[in-house]
Amino acid sequence: MMKRLTGRGAGLLVVVSLLLAACGGDGPQAGAPAGGVPHGYVEGAEETAETQSRLIVADAGTGLVHVVDLITEQVVPAGRVDGVRGITGDGRFGYLTGRDGSVRVVDSGSWMVDHGDHVHYYRAPVREVGVVPGIVPSSGPGAGPVAAYSDPAVTAVSFPNGTTSLLDRAKLDKGSVAELATIARTAHLSTAVPYRERVLASVADPGQRHARGVRVHDRQGNPVAEVAQPCPELQGQAVTRRGVVFGCADGALLVTEKDGAFTGEKIPYPRQVDPGERAIRFTHRPGSSTLTAPAGDSGAWLLDTARRTWRRIETGPLAAVNAVGEGAPLLALTRDGILRAYDTTTGAERARTQLMAPEATTLAAAPSIQIDNTRAYVNNPSSGQVYEIDYNDGLRRARTLTVGGKASHIVETGR
Repeated sequence: MMKRLTGRGAGLLVVVSLLLAACGGDGPQAGAPAGGVPHGYVEGAEETAETQSRLIVADAGTGLVHVVDLITEQVVPAGRVDGVRGITGDGRFGYLTGRDGSVRVVDSGSWMVDHGDHVHYYRAPVREVGVVPGIVPSSGPGAGPVAAYSDPAVTAVSFPNGTTSLLDRAKLDKGSVAELATIARTAHLSTAVPYRERVLASVADPGQRHARGVRVHDRQGNPVAEVAQPCPELQGQAVTRRGVVFGCADGALLVTEKDGAFTGEKIPYPRQVDPGERAIRFTHRPGSSTLTAPAGDSGAWLLDTARRTWRRIETGPLAAVNAVGEGAPLLALTRDGILRAYDTTTGAERARTQLMAPEATTLAAAPSIQIDNTRAYVNNPSSGQVYEIDYNDGLRRARTLTVGGKASHIVETGR
């Protein structure tokens, strides 16, 4: 059984290029075991007993992309994205936006498959996959993907021109990008989330920058229904075990499915909220039903989808925020470079640690907080450092991981 390394201090990471599969090609193919294919077998991948967490790290200056193995501390080069200015992930793949608005896909080679009553963990070679097709590159305001989400059959990559590209997930798994269909709508800050064998997509009125609600599409992009509950000025989304959450001007819309029917339930804000305080960028630990989002410049929202409640926690000027989950702390990186842990019941600060200089929190490539079941990872965009934090031990810095160049953008996979 493989254990996560917990050595103290800065670990100089070794760049290992041998693990990088050829661009666009399949990784090493393991032959199917004799006597039939057992449950959980995936060709070309190694099934493991534990989570195989990795980080995709991109340097905004050079465009270089690396994948950090959090167990072995190996760093694998994964190509280059000119002028990379953003990254989003779906648990295995990273979707990196370049200067021209095009999106390149990187396979981190680490993922999990959740069957509800049990989970399978896999590791495979890192590789570049390709570019999302069908999208006209743009360097204008708002260019680049709004979101990328996947289920076992389809990946939805959404853009601010109202278009969502539906990619064949099976072909992504094998190392190529193939578009199954598109969902074309009037231009707006669109989003789409595969859910329960359908795709939940934002719908907007002509001339409106934000959506007014959610429409249900099949996996070929055809509309089949609309969620009756409106979501004015829709912005922000998250997938939880309790359903899909969308941020609205008047709270959050929780969309669930039963017997093929999709319904929406509004979780209203506890009070009138100004536009600048709305929750529009949700973060959470995968598998958790507790979400967080910035609440303006000096606080954070905590949304408990199980209890259908909001709570605002005062943090001071905020650079990044994330939530571990029920009964665990909210983590906030403030603009003074201090990481703080807050009690989600009382809102009291429980721990703090200085992670970086204040100026590192105000760069165009802002720091983020990635959270898994035991650790948090915070990138310092002014350096090549990523800090591993034990949030169950007073925010102890368990490791400092170092990659070449700058750790401008990160996303964790394998969770």
